[in-house]
Amino acid sequence: MDQLLQNQVLTSLLYCFPKHNFSLSLLAIFRKSMIKRLIIKNYAIIEEQEINFSDRLTIITGETGAGKSILLGALGLIMGKRADTKSLYDDAKKCIVEGVFEVSKYNLQAFFEIHDIDYDEEVVVRRELTPSGKSRSFVNDTPVNLKVLQKLSSSLIDLHQQFDTLDIHNISFQLRMIDALAENKSLLHEYQDEFKQYQADKKRLTKLIAQSQNAAKEVDFLSFQLKEFRETVLVEGEQDSLEGELNRLSNAEDIKRTLGTAFQHLSEAEQSLIGQLQQIGQSLTSVRNFHPDIEHISDRYDGLVLELQDLVQDFEKIAEATEYDAARIQEIQERLDQIYKLQNKHQVKTVGELMDIQAELEQKLSGFADLSGEIAAIEQSLEARKSLLFKTAEQLSNKRKSVVSDFEDEVHELLGQLSMEHARLKVEVNKLEELNSTGYDEINFLFAPNMGSKFLPIKDVASGGEISRLTLCTKSLVASAIPLPTLIFDEIDTGVSGDVALKMGNILHGLANKHQVVSITHTPQIAVKADTHYFVYKKVKGDRTVTNVRLLELEDRIKEVATMLSGNPPSDSAIKNARELLML
Repeated sequence: MDQLLQNQVLTSLLYCFPKHNFSLSLLAIFRKSMIKRLIIKNYAIIEEQEINFSDRLTIITGETGAGKSILLGALGLIMGKRADTKSLYDDAKKCIVEGVFEVSKYNLQAFFEIHDIDYDEEVVVRRELTPSGKSRSFVNDTPVNLKVLQKLSSSLIDLHQQFDTLDIHNISFQLRMIDALAENKSLLHEYQDEFKQYQADKKRLTKLIAQSQNAAKEVDFLSFQLKEFRETVLVEGEQDSLEGELNRLSNAEDIKRTLGTAFQHLSEAEQSLIGQLQQIGQSLTSVRNFHPDIEHISDRYDGLVLELQDLVQDFEKIAEATEYDAARIQEIQERLDQIYKLQNKHQVKTVGELMDIQAELEQKLSGFADLSGEIAAIEQSLEARKSLLFKTAEQLSNKRKSVVSDFEDEVHELLGQLSMEHARLKVEVNKLEELNSTGYDEINFLFAPNMGSKFLPIKDVASGGEISRLTLCTKSLVASAIPLPTLIFDEIDTGVSGDVALKMGNILHGLANKHQVVSITHTPQIAVKADTHYFVYKKVKGDRTVTNVRLLELEDRIKEVATMLSGNPPSDSAIKNARELLML
């Protein structure tokens, strides 16, 4: 682990997620967080270790290279970091890292239900790495895939980014700190509720405008289609009637010739068939009284002649009434062409089906409401809501500006205590043109590490150690205002000693009164502030070197602090000094 990373606040451990989409403001959901226990098996040069953390300040000390940073690497595994078989202590066995977290106050039930994981107030997260390189993850003994684990750990990583040393570069975190000091929580919550509704109304307005535009296009299209139907004026049964009439008119000459010829042959010719049949009938009449069957036959014959005479009259009537009418044929054809065109366009075969389509189009058209009134109402509501938001944003901005000067002074005072007398922090409050979820302010922390230095963004001018101390100072100032999660500091004391280290220890101890803090340190002035003190050391086991972690009791603490003061074995004066530092 490089020196810069050692100088940074490495992580903030807390399994705590918001209720909705797991991304709500930390101000609304964090409570006193706590990692209770860490169990490591077969990782790096750790064979098997268990660490139980204090709910206040846990100090971890040990010789350089003893394996303190390995503990943090193990924590990274259960937070979804990449696993590597090179991390196995014994490459024939699997590696297990397990963390136990207290989550009773975090409303995690919804998250567990969504992912079908058994819920308990103690969340046990376990990561296993097999010799073959296969990685498995468990939450409360329920297997979870890497994607789910990474989703969980992404929220943890967000927490790390929001509260580790890199956060101080983040303008969102900077704004959160100023809001906490300005006691803007209630007002900001009120603003954000209103802003959320404002955004919803804007989204609704955009949707209605698009809907109105689309509706106008649809109305135009439906109206165009209906215009064709209405101009056609469809009549049930008309198609069959017209097709029949067209067939008759188209064949009028053949009908007239055929029926006229039949009429002539049957009735008008010199030897017409009707005349010959009548003569035969007269002959039958003359003999019908001479044979009983002839009378019956004669009656049947007379009926046939009468039927034939009726047919002849019909032939004559139809022949005389039938005339070829080119104008009427054209008129019918044009009308049928209108009907056929609509049928082909809508892929149907009857006028009845066309009439059903027309009724459906008319129903759709009547269903499009005029949205202009609703659009105007929302636009008016948005203007009123926007005006209210600007007023609230102005109140937020004024409260932020009111705390900036005192915050800067307090940071300068704490930096002075940490041997950075000439370092200065400047908080810029810039007004944005548009409203956002926090008002209209943009907060920028600028830093000048030395006398006469220009104020520039922190990441551009501050070293790792300066960032660490600045972070410690700012967090100690907002600790009572922002409910921070567990804080882990990895050798934040690099480069300091004596009275400066003692003051740094006091700051850490003050933080631990409100939040769980874990600090890896080489400085005795910080080590003496521990509520729980662990010592990391190496020893040879067979042909291997292993890392062990031991909880120090009082006498062991005195010896360890004395060793940190003078060396091993510690001198009598160092032991005496250690007792004084421990206030014994």
